Amino acid sequence: MSRAGFAELTWNAATRPGLFSRVAGTAALAAVLALFMGCAPKPVSRAGFFFGTVIEVTVSGSGSAAGEAALDAVFSRFEELEQRLSATVAGSDVDRLGDGAGEAVAVSDDALRVLSRAYYFAELTGGAFDPTIGPLVALWGIGSDGARVPSDEEITAARALVDYRRASVDEAAGTATLSAGQRADLGGIAKGYAADEAGRILNEAGIGHALVNLGGNILTLGGRPEGGPWRIGLQDPFGERGDYIGVLEITDGTAVTSGAYERYFEKDGVRYHHLLDPSTGYPARSGLVSVTIVAPSSTDADALSTAAFILGPEEGIALVESLAQTGAIFVTEDRRVIVTVNLAESFKLTDDTYTLQKR
Repeated sequence: MSRAGFAELTWNAATRPGLFSRVAGTAALAAVLALFMGCAPKPVSRAGFFFGTVIEVTVSGSGSAAGEAALDAVFSRFEELEQRLSATVAGSDVDRLGDGAGEAVAVSDDALRVLSRAYYFAELTGGAFDPTIGPLVALWGIGSDGARVPSDEEITAARALVDYRRASVDEAAGTATLSAGQRADLGGIAKGYAADEAGRILNEAGIGHALVNLGGNILTLGGRPEGGPWRIGLQDPFGERGDYIGVLEITDGTAVTSGAYERYFEKDGVRYHHLLDPSTGYPARSGLVSVTIVAPSSTDADALSTAAFILGPEEGIALVESLAQTGAIFVTEDRRVIVTVNLAESFKLTDDTYTLQKR
């Protein structure tokens, strides 16, 4: 499929040695693969590695010095948030919260905000999205060198610890609490929060046009510098890296994708992806291969994309359609692309091996 007019946003260790060597062997940078840059003045870009993925931020609409200063602030914030919200960083708020399970633990305002929103979506989705899924994530180890298929007994024991209703936050006291044995994992929402924070910083810096790409979490400010919306290519879940099934147009918005192709391992001919279903303890088998959510908040879109994937097409669509200013693109195992009505005009299917269904 031709990608003329598009600039690739996929990265790998072969094309970017050194800085991106840590992504060798990992999964895709999720759904967003390309954006149309046109003939605008040269933007200012920067890339780095945070939250287990490559991040790229491109800004325009201000002088290069102002753009560089804004990027300094954004990437400093990314580093700060990773140190606070990552479950794999020793001494992070999330790590200390698990170590102190059973007692109230003082955490940062960032952790309080993200945990509060995570518990909101856990309640809204009936636990399909559950930030206390940490024991299951650690057990499977998907995306790490220790990935394996646990025994049924191990999964049952870990599942018994996953229950958001046994965790809480006290924003007034600045503390969060998990029950004994529980561990939090904010991998399904933290990147969205980081994208929202990047957008806030860039707005405050007076940046007129920007694209923030956190490996499948996309946030845009304004439209393209040369005019018109940003054009985002959605990854083909069954294709090679860089193949896309359609184009989504966004202006001043965010789009977040969760897909079975992002992080996975194979054992005895079976693929095990990283989107774990809290109700079974196994990778979700919902009939979906990817879900893209478009919403005002990247934090919310991040949690919703995970929840909708786990719930499956019917319940996932019902969830999305119950929320204001929220749209979705569901890609099923049988190659259907289901688009909610509010995205019907902004998404164009370009791969005729898929069947488009508009709600």
